[in-house]
Amino acid sequence: MGIALYPGSFDPITLGHLNIIRRAATIFDQLEVCVAANSDKRTVFSLDERMDFLRRSCGRFDNVKIVSTDRLVADYCREHEIKVLVKGLRAVSDFEYEFQIAMVNKKIYPQLDTLFLTSSEKYTFLSSTVVKELARYGADISELVPMEIKEDVIKLSQLRRKV
Repeated sequence: MGIALYPGSFDPITLGHLNIIRRAATIFDQLEVCVAANSDKRTVFSLDERMDFLRRSCGRFDNVKIVSTDRLVADYCREHEIKVLVKGLRAVSDFEYEFQIAMVNKKIYPQLDTLFLTSSEKYTFLSSTVVKELARYGADISELVPMEIKEDVIKLSQLRRKV
C-alpha cells in the first residue's frame, strides 16, 4: 500500500509509539519513522540519541526506516513523494491538535493525507514526558519503553537531571 511517514519528536520512543509503528507497518509497504523538528519542544535527548533509540527499538520491523528532518513534515513528504502521514491519537484533545496540523499540511501539500490510528487502550496515558519524569527519579519504566533502550533512557535522564 505504498509508503507512509510517522513523524514525531520521540523524546524518547515509548511503547505507545512502538504500538503505532507496529500497526502502521502492517498497513504500508514501507513506513518511515521520522524524528521531526518541533520548535515548541525542548528535547532531553539529542537527535543522534533519539535516532539510535528508534533504530534499536524498530530493528524487528523489516519495512521500517528511521529518518529525520529539520524541515516542515509536509515539505519532507512532498520531496520524497510520500502521500500519507500516520499519527497516533490517545484522546480527543490529541485529535483537535492533530486535525489542525493535518489541515495545515494539506494546505502546504494537497496530495498529503493523514491517517489517524487510535492508541491501544493500555497506552492512552503514556507520553514521552511521563517517561522522562519517571526515569529522572528512578521509577520503573520497563512497561513504558522498549526493552532495547530502557537502561539508556534511565541513565541519561538521571544524568541530565543533575545538570
